[in-house]
Amino acid sequence: MAHIQGTDRDQLTLFPESVDDYITEDNPVRFLDAFVESLDLHELMFQRVIPSETGRSSYLSWPT
Repeated sequence: MAHIQGTDRDQLTLFPESVDDYITEDNPVRFLDAFVESLDLHELMFQRVIPSETGRSSYLSWPT
């Protein structure tokens, strides 16, 4: 029985530099991404859409 072989410890990266590299050009998630990016979240009454003065973006929350 052979010893289990794993990933080389000297390997610099395990994953691609970008998650986008995993998604093919014709994947339906690209449509969803474009659709969500086109939404005006402030107009849809999401709270804390505009970043704070410190430059940190807040988590989005559902309209109340």
